[in-house]
Amino acid sequence: MCTRVVWPDANGSVIVGRNMDFHMDLLTNLWKFPRGIERADGVNGDLTWTAKYGSIVATAFDLVACDGVNEEGFAGHILWLAESDYGKPAPSDVQLSQAVWLQYYLDNFATVAEAVEWTNKTQVQIAQLFDPTGHLVPTLHLAINDASGDSAIIEYTDGKPTVYHSRDYRVMTNSPTYDKQLELVKEIQGLGGDKPLPGSTLASDRFARASYYVDHQVQPKTQLEAIAAMFSIIRNAAQPFRTPEEGKPDASQTIWQVVLDLTNKLYVFESTTRPGIVWVDLNDVSFSEGSKVLKLDLVSELALEGGLAGNVSRKFAAVDELTTDALAAGLTALERVANMQDEFKIIQKKVQQMVGKKK
Repeated sequence: MCTRVVWPDANGSVIVGRNMDFHMDLLTNLWKFPRGIERADGVNGDLTWTAKYGSIVATAFDLVACDGVNEEGFAGHILWLAESDYGKPAPSDVQLSQAVWLQYYLDNFATVAEAVEWTNKTQVQIAQLFDPTGHLVPTLHLAINDASGDSAIIEYTDGKPTVYHSRDYRVMTNSPTYDKQLELVKEIQGLGGDKPLPGSTLASDRFARASYYVDHQVQPKTQLEAIAAMFSIIRNAAQPFRTPEEGKPDASQTIWQVVLDLTNKLYVFESTTRPGIVWVDLNDVSFSEGSKVLKLDLVSELALEGGLAGNVSRKFAAVDELTTDALAAGLTALERVANMQDEFKIIQKKVQQMVGKKK
């Protein structure tokens, strides 16, 4: 689950809000990556690149880039889409692991138009990543937006990327696919239809509420007003903590929220599990080639009292080599397991057959 909202005309600024909804803590920290980092696709190593742009990234388990913004004001957001079908890539296809899907875009593009052109040209294929939280194969889609207010949503439902590209595509949630969401929202009062604004936790209802409220905003007088307004929108689309609903054992709750000012390069983070708001002013961060990879420890340092708060742009710390090596090894293991899904399915089928025979 999750929600992303773009407000492209907030009195001269492009403001973006995002809820991260998940059924467990993702141990999210913020990372600073400089220009010049050498990376690979996480699949077979055929696609390699050197980061053109530095970025601030929110991770899951320090392994997967799930939200972030680069120094050009280009941002991306990974959300869940149950209908995702990445197909079976051919050996010659350009591929990216889910773990580095977002990072590739942050490293290489300054605008949505550039990212869309590359996506359509390469028909990049996405390799699913083993998820240690219990979902064997994550099913994700990607939203991107930039400092001009442009926006795009990239989904895979038949093995190939479908790109929805328009400045008008301000909101993204989860199921159903984006084309169907656009049709459903037309039924809502104030958005083209006559049905009342819905209030459930369904992704389609959150899509409608976020669309309505971002379309009915008063122009802010200050950056503070703009950020506060976006927080109010995404909080209205947030998922409350609750007992799992019947048939939905992994019912998600909002575990953190971010608001970005893409024009003025501000990344604001709020945790719902470790209450506290912190922000990074990208103008105060060095992304120069050769500078260190830095991490902001939110897992242990955010707290209701005595923890991190306010501007944390200069509170990132270097990561020791042992930790870096351990994270790299962990990510490699997840990618290798993901590449063996077909073998696991065969083993699972055989085990089920054996169990069935014993009964």
